[in-house]
Amino acid sequence: MIVTAIVPAAGAGIRFGGAVKKQFIALNGLPILSYTLRALAASNALSSIIVVAPPGEESRGREALELAEVNLETEVVRGGQTRQDSVYNGLQRAKAETDLVLIHDGVRPFVSPEVVLATIEAAGEVGAAVAAVPVIDTIKRVDTEGFVEETLPRGELWSIQTPQVFRYALLMQAHLAVRERGIVATDDAALVERIGGLVKVVRGSYENLKITGEEDMPLADLILKRRVVQ
Repeated sequence: MIVTAIVPAAGAGIRFGGAVKKQFIALNGLPILSYTLRALAASNALSSIIVVAPPGEESRGREALELAEVNLETEVVRGGQTRQDSVYNGLQRAKAETDLVLIHDGVRPFVSPEVVLATIEAAGEVGAAVAAVPVIDTIKRVDTEGFVEETLPRGELWSIQTPQVFRYALLMQAHLAVRERGIVATDDAALVERIGGLVKVVRGSYENLKITGEEDMPLADLILKRRVVQ
């Protein structure tokens, strides 16, 4: 089975001030993106990795790949205006023989091989699968005035992560369908849901942190140090 990974890493890094985009910020000497690429490659399940870099910063994407030292076929492509556009750009570069496409955020550097493999296995069986963890906090729906409308049943709620893995043809169909209708979603699973696709949830990990702001860096450093010790 041929699995191609697409790593959207074209974000503007607004919560970091934008001077240095978050995917390229150094964590213990290496760009966050390099750790992410290493983590994906450690699964030994991928045929190739496509990095989607910010427009005009493709060279930084290539540098992150070089520093990651992954022994895989790789490519860097230009990102779009939105994350959805960036993933679509990556999809267009995937080889025709690709069976499954794995989407993983460039700023989730601590995904484990076990989660990657479990998500790939589930997608191979049912067509679409996402890593996720049960919600810990109580979640309430709030109206525009700031008043609680209802308390949602926590046992039914999951926090969705990446990797998200899909049959290539299914994900491309979903992207083409929503592009025609001008629909924008926050993740690729939502696009597949829009065309009636069923998405399987696979247990992820609370350590599969998405680094989105400076406040996430101390936790990221702690996770990294703990893994080095282990």
